[in-house]
Amino acid sequence: MKRFQRSVAIFLAGALLSAPAFAADYTIDNEGAHASINFRIKHLGYSWLTGRFDKFNGTFSYDEAKPEASKVSVTIDTASVNSNHGKRDKHLRGGDFLDVEMFPQATFTSKSVTPGADGKLTIVGDLTLHGETKEVSIDAEVVGSGKDPWGGYRTGFSGTTKLKLADFGIDFNLGPASTHVELDLNVEGIRK
Repeated sequence: MKRFQRSVAIFLAGALLSAPAFAADYTIDNEGAHASINFRIKHLGYSWLTGRFDKFNGTFSYDEAKPEASKVSVTIDTASVNSNHGKRDKHLRGGDFLDVEMFPQATFTSKSVTPGADGKLTIVGDLTLHGETKEVSIDAEVVGSGKDPWGGYRTGFSGTTKLKLADFGIDFNLGPASTHVELDLNVEGIRK
């Protein structure tokens, strides 16, 4: 009987140790301003116009041992667009661009995460912007993970992608040098 109990205990211990690790869930730390969604677009081909979205929230799951199991979900308040120029921001919120009354939110939901070398990731997902949903690819990388001074645990990423405005029904003519907008994403999450 003791031999049977010992065998069961060894089996259970082995099963628990070999069980797959699960991805940890995180909330994006936008309240502490440790995350940002920035954009830039060429102005007439002469310079870069930059801005950001001030209000957004989201979650992600991440397992360092199995990054392909990761998931990301983000919601952006499109009226929070901020290019540091009130008159321009009013235009960006209007019908020529974001049309925030009709489309108050933009969303991104990942469909796949493919790990590369040195913490690099390719995140593919659906971006819904201006009432149009298109698949986009984000080139991302892990910035770091660890305990914070307040007893929590954080993981951070950065990423970039480029969007063709016409793909999202935004066809206001800004000139041939200004057909695409580049996004620069910085995400720090607090583990739940």
